[in-house]
Amino acid sequence: MNDSVKITARPKLNKPNMIAAWPGIGHVSILVANYLEKKLEFKKLGEINAPRFFDPIGVAVRDNVVEAPQFPKNTFSYWKNPDRGSDIILFIGEDQPATNAYELANAVLDVGLRFQAKRVYTCAAAITRIHHTEQPSVWGVATVPEILEELKIRDLNHKGNLQISGLNGLLLGVAKERNIEGICLLAEVPGYTTRIQNPIAAYAILGVLPEMLGIKIDTFEISQVADETKTKMKQLAAEAMEEYIDLFTEPIWEQDEGDVEGDDDFYYEDDG
Repeated sequence: MNDSVKITARPKLNKPNMIAAWPGIGHVSILVANYLEKKLEFKKLGEINAPRFFDPIGVAVRDNVVEAPQFPKNTFSYWKNPDRGSDIILFIGEDQPATNAYELANAVLDVGLRFQAKRVYTCAAAITRIHHTEQPSVWGVATVPEILEELKIRDLNHKGNLQISGLNGLLLGVAKERNIEGICLLAEVPGYTTRIQNPIAAYAILGVLPEMLGIKIDTFEISQVADETKTKMKQLAAEAMEEYIDLFTEPIWEQDEGDVEGDDDFYYEDDG
């Protein structure tokens, strides 16, 4: 392994699955990864040498003193399954690089191969015409046809073609190049909510992913957050509609100063 990665632990892992996550639409992948990290007792495994992949574009100044350039965190951690099932390697990247994404994907997979990971998972958002009040579906795509039956059993197959942008998708393409099994789980998000975090979609994925990993995890907390988000989205939608009506609805006619009672020049439109 080259100097792109710094490994700080040497655990003996049992047929680990690898989960990798970067920020993306709705922050779906990061929400899933952070929730797993919170609920399971992960231990630090290593980190990416960030200056190899990221170029700072400025510095912070505090009390007139310039601070050293800051880089996004790109960390590996591991969790040992107490039930002697497959362990987990978790990678979380705080940002996606403007360049060298392909090299970063290979560096992440190098760590998985070093610990003999049997499969890599990513998550992403699928932009559809779903409404925010609807339960999002989860789709699965795989790097090899042999996994499709596993997805079919869980009703995760997606009919048709799609494109997964960013490293949450590119990582699987690189995994395919290197003959590593990989799955991406995509949850539907409404097209009009792409710029806000979507715990509803993350919760949908967490209803599927733990079983695929062979683990159990309490999802009550994120289900509560998902419900709260639905309520907030409903409120925002109602407020947006009110603003729309106020902005674009005008009187069909207005009485001029010269108009007097009894004129027959007034009219109205009845939608009924």
